[in-house]
Amino acid sequence: MLEGILWAVGAGVMLGLYALPEKYTKGYSYENTWFLFFLIALVVLPLATAYGLINNFSDILMSLPADVVTVMIATSFLWGVGVQLWSKAINYIGVSLGFSIFIGAVIIIGSVLPFIVDGLPPRNSLVLIMSGLAIILVGIVANGRAGILRKEQVEYKNVVEQLSSGKTVRGILIALVGGLFATGFSFANAVGVKPITEAVVAQGNPEWMSAIAIMFVIYLSGALYVIPYFVIQLCRNNSWSRFRSSYFGKNLGLTFVMAFFNYTASASFAYAAFTLGNSGNTVGYAIYNTVSVLLAVLGGILAGEWNKSSLKAQTMLCVALFAMILGVIFIALGNSAA
Repeated sequence: MLEGILWAVGAGVMLGLYALPEKYTKGYSYENTWFLFFLIALVVLPLATAYGLINNFSDILMSLPADVVTVMIATSFLWGVGVQLWSKAINYIGVSLGFSIFIGAVIIIGSVLPFIVDGLPPRNSLVLIMSGLAIILVGIVANGRAGILRKEQVEYKNVVEQLSSGKTVRGILIALVGGLFATGFSFANAVGVKPITEAVVAQGNPEWMSAIAIMFVIYLSGALYVIPYFVIQLCRNNSWSRFRSSYFGKNLGLTFVMAFFNYTASASFAYAAFTLGNSGNTVGYAIYNTVSVLLAVLGGILAGEWNKSSLKAQTMLCVALFAMILGVIFIALGNSAA
C-alpha cells in the first residue's frame, strides 16, 4: 500500500508543478503556449514512450476488447473537453474559485466513478474513504473562499459584485460541467487497467509499462478534441506567426518540461492505482488531485502571495490545508482496511 500512496503523492507533486514554466514563456499568446504543450503532452510523448518502450505495442492494441477501447476513447475525449472548459471557467470566475470548483468536482465524482467498475470495498473501508472525500471537499471549498478573501478591500468589493452577476453563474456551471467531463480520465483508467495490463504482460513486458499503454489511449483520445480546438484558436487570432519568434527555442523547452511533468504525473497515477489494489482508482485519484492542490497552495505561500492577506483569509487557508491533509489520511486508512 505504501508504494502506491507514494506514487500517487509523487504524481500529485508533478501535476501541481507542471504549469509553472508557462509563466516564463515570452512572445507567445495563450493559444501558442498551450497548443505546443498539448501537442507534446497528448501526442508526441505518448507515441514516443509507448512505441519506444513497450514490446509489440501494435499487437497489444489490436488484442484489446473493442468495447473496452470504445469506452476509453469516449470518456477520454470527454476528459479533453473538460480540461478545455476549465480554462474557460477561470476566465469567468478567476483562479481561486474556478480551480476549487473544478478540482472539487473532479475529486468527488472521479473518485466515486471507479466503484461502478471495481465494485464497492468492505463497509468499514468504504466509510473511511467516503469520509475522507467529504473532508477533502470541505478543504477545497475553504481554499476557494480563502482565495477570494485574500483580495484587498477594493478588489473584494469587485469580487462580490462579480459573484452576483450572470457571468459568475455561467462560470460556475462551466467549471462544474468541466469537472464532470474531466472525470472521464479516472473512468477510462478504471475500465482499461485490467485488460491492458494483461495484454502488456502477455507480450513479455513488465507490469509497470501498462501505465504507459493506458496513457497512450487516454491522451491521444483527449487530443482528438483539444488539438483541433487550439488550431482553430490559432487561426482565429492569427497567432501562427508568433511561432517564428526568436524565443521559439526557449519556449519549446519550457513547454516540453510542462508536458513531461504532466504526462509523467498521469502515468504515475495509473501505476499508483494499479499497485493500490481494488480501491486503487478511487484512493489514488483522490490523493493525486488533492496533493496537486496542496502543492499549488504551498507554492503560493512560499512565493509570498499570502503575506499581506487578512487574518481571516489566512485562517481559512489553514483550515483548507488541514482538511485536505486529514482527508488524504482517512482515504489511506480506508484503503489499508480494504
